[in-house]
Amino acid sequence: MTTTDPLERPVTLYDTTLRDGAQGENVTLSLADKLRIARMLDEYGMPYIEGGWPGSNPKDIDFFKAARAMTWQTAKLAAFGSTRHRSNTAETDPNLRELVAAETPVVTIFGKSWLLHVTEVLGATPQENLDMVADSVRFIVDRGRELVYDAEHFFDGYRDDREYALATLRAAREAGARTLVLCDTNGGTLTDELVTIVTDVRSALEADPAAEGSPVEWGIHTHNDAELAVANSMAAVAAGVRHVQATINGYGERAGNANMVSILANLALKTSHELVPAGGGALAGLTELSRSVAEIANLNPNDWQPYVGRSAFAHKGGVHGAAVAKVERSYQHIDPTAVGNHGRLVVSELGGRANTRIRAEQLGHQLEGVIEAKVLSELVKQLESEGLAFEGAEASFELLIRRHQADYEAPFVIVDYTCLVEQRSGRELLAEATVKVEVDGEVLHTAADGNGPVNALDAALRKALRAFWPQLDDVHLYDYKVRILDGDSATAARTRVIIDSSDGTLEWSTMGSDTNIIAASAQALADSLEYAIWKSGAELRRRDERHFTTASVTPAATSTTGR
Repeated sequence: MTTTDPLERPVTLYDTTLRDGAQGENVTLSLADKLRIARMLDEYGMPYIEGGWPGSNPKDIDFFKAARAMTWQTAKLAAFGSTRHRSNTAETDPNLRELVAAETPVVTIFGKSWLLHVTEVLGATPQENLDMVADSVRFIVDRGRELVYDAEHFFDGYRDDREYALATLRAAREAGARTLVLCDTNGGTLTDELVTIVTDVRSALEADPAAEGSPVEWGIHTHNDAELAVANSMAAVAAGVRHVQATINGYGERAGNANMVSILANLALKTSHELVPAGGGALAGLTELSRSVAEIANLNPNDWQPYVGRSAFAHKGGVHGAAVAKVERSYQHIDPTAVGNHGRLVVSELGGRANTRIRAEQLGHQLEGVIEAKVLSELVKQLESEGLAFEGAEASFELLIRRHQADYEAPFVIVDYTCLVEQRSGRELLAEATVKVEVDGEVLHTAADGNGPVNALDAALRKALRAFWPQLDDVHLYDYKVRILDGDSATAARTRVIIDSSDGTLEWSTMGSDTNIIAASAQALADSLEYAIWKSGAELRRRDERHFTTASVTPAATSTTGR
């Protein structure tokens, strides 16, 4: 037996985002993507990075080839694959040969623990499977590689036949594996049962006479099908496991894998365990790491993800907001800045005056002398009862405050507009909008076509305004969301429209609400353009500084078609 108490060993994190995480639905990583993520994980301090399965596809072969030319600061790169095929020897098995050819310091091999898979999936006998495990492990170990053995479907296999599941671990250990990972591949094991099995397995194998002089590092690999992957990983650590496999943001097949971000933060901030990477790595960079991986994977970050999500420390309820305003930790389990996140008060009908005042101040607005926090809070509640939603459109909230300032003057006012949609046989759908806009007391009348009524309305409105504010050409709508608020009213339902816009530097959201979707869209469009004008400082310019020319737009007396 080892003389070092396993409970005193550090907990080592093993990231499998590039292999297991890439198996998640809608997760598609190019070779360049994988190399970027690997570099980020290495710079963060991740000690093990599983790069892929070189025996399964050319992209992973190319990844390991490119990785050999890179300098790794902290990480050991691991190639992943299976035990040999039952009809092959280890020396002739293509999968094992590719694992060796990857030239990684670590090789991870998975083998079958569950007789169901042995006999019905592989078509092998129980003894053949034990031989496959031992031969494959020995083949890699004899070539000087660090070997991690993943006992696939271990918990299902243990429940089915405890002795056989243990025999597969013994076969791997006796062949030279020193890290044995228990995998909850189907993700359905409950935490109490997992702890019982982990404890029993450790006790059984460490009591073997063959264990003398062959210390084992126990590992855990959980999936999230029962929403317990993180909890099960943490419980396994408490039961003596010191090697934890997981993926950034919990990406993975079906419901995903254990979330490395949450596991890392939990271990670093809530336990006394020594951790590799030391101290949890650059813990203040955890939020950036999470969101950067999501961006590279072309996935929207999960706003509700613990620790790093945009809403992880957002407070909407009035009682919460009032308490956080006095004592920040009263409704937060950690300081958000510890993981690179920040607290946020949400403006909504559920918030009180504290939420409204503090959120306004966070956005750079002092309410004193403009509008009382209580009055603003009541106004927000009234407007939200009419269908608006300021928590999803903070630019509209800022404009609401500005419109109560004594010196506020709207840069433009939409006087009226018309939208027409025409569909005739043999012709493409045609949408046209005409708009009258007042700027500095002068009414401008423009028209434009579009691929739909909202697009046409946007084009006509910009045509009238761009002569005054040419920077509006840089403003682009990048998302348009419609929400039906009272579905029982069918096509007469009130609709909320939220528009996300960007000028290439700033991003903002505005909204409108009406029983008419075009009217709701017009409100959101007008707010978006007004916000862009305000933020650029252009509304402060005098009319004669706006380079206005009569050739740019036509006054109301002389309408143009805009075509």
